[in-house]
Amino acid sequence: MRFSLYILFALLFTISAYGGQDTSSAQKWNLHFQATYIYQYKPPFKEQYHSVNSLTDTMEKVNSVTGTIYLGVRLFKNTEFYINPEVSGGRGLSGAYGMAASTNGETFRIGDPSPALYIARAYIKQTFPLGSEYDKVDDGANQLQGSDPKKYLRFYLGKMSLGDLFDNNQYSNSPRTQFVNWCLMDNGAWDYAANLRGYTFTFASVLQINSVSYKLALATMPIVANGIDLNTNLSQEYSLNAELDKNYKYHNRDGHLRILGYYNNADMGNYAQAISDGSYDVISTRQYGRTKMGIGINADQQITETLRAFARFGWSDGKNETWCFTEADESLSAGISLNGKNWKRTNDVAGLAIVVNGLSQSHKDYLQGGGLGFQLGDGTLNYANETVTELYYSYKPTANGIWFTADYQFALNPGYNKDRGPVNVFSFRAHVEL
Repeated sequence: MRFSLYILFALLFTISAYGGQDTSSAQKWNLHFQATYIYQYKPPFKEQYHSVNSLTDTMEKVNSVTGTIYLGVRLFKNTEFYINPEVSGGRGLSGAYGMAASTNGETFRIGDPSPALYIARAYIKQTFPLGSEYDKVDDGANQLQGSDPKKYLRFYLGKMSLGDLFDNNQYSNSPRTQFVNWCLMDNGAWDYAANLRGYTFTFASVLQINSVSYKLALATMPIVANGIDLNTNLSQEYSLNAELDKNYKYHNRDGHLRILGYYNNADMGNYAQAISDGSYDVISTRQYGRTKMGIGINADQQITETLRAFARFGWSDGKNETWCFTEADESLSAGISLNGKNWKRTNDVAGLAIVVNGLSQSHKDYLQGGGLGFQLGDGTLNYANETVTELYYSYKPTANGIWFTADYQFALNPGYNKDRGPVNVFSFRAHVEL
């Protein structure tokens, strides 16, 4: 309630403050909306055993829905404020347990599938131009029409997703319009600071010098692993993220290369300690000052007028428990995206990708001994890399903002377990943007 009052105050201040500013050459405010519905069907599959965090072997039919309002207001010439009320409901397969590469990026591990309303984002965006050259900026969600300096220093302060700024990818970034799988919307080994729904309080900076961006963010961590409440006491828990983002041309085709590094400090448990004390209960070993660090490499490239390719690689040290995103200590993904121009469907897109996830040795041993993470735990483990292949076709009837998507995912070794699966998941998605 207190945070809601802060947001309401900031919104009223924003609306009243911009009125006297000279913003005639730029958009003063905008309003956009998105809604996404996803239905998933999983036939039964073979298993030899299961536990409380296993993907269920029986048939499942589940769905999810999200709706987001994007309100942006220009406070001053180079100062913008954005707020995103959001509602979400439904559930993932088996409650989004049992796979690191969970099959629906729009769902969370929340027991109650009833729709919930919350503030997803509320932040200030402040830009300091570093040159006299500008590029045109179009109207969009969390983007006011106007112009952007080619060189700038920009700050973000408030609540948002670190994925808004880091680990972006042109062709594999959004479960609302592209691949649906968790580990194709983000780097699976990036345990990015976020609450249960994927958002955090952050102070971030972006230095843009021509074709290179240098990004740095300090963010809050959840109080407990994958929890809904964030710890704003940075002396106890915090996350540091840094990324170099390079835009380039290869044979006159657009490409991007991003190198990410992160360092998390939180009240984490340690896998080796949970094994050595015989408890196999990582929660009982938690203590402040435990850390996790990792790296990520992310690239996308336009190959032809209609064909695009992308790849991601991620690694984390995997000594302490996963705290925010998903239980993957290593992740490698790659895929292609094909525009429908060749079959006279310019607005349609087809995509094919594969993601392979792995665990650190202590993480493997912990699960094999019967330990539970916040997402995985089959009682024991016959280890193998978890592998998911995803294929989708997105059909856009007109140029308006409506998409219908058919999606198929094939998972080997769900939860890194050769004794379970394979798993087939069929999905239908409807998405609208206004």
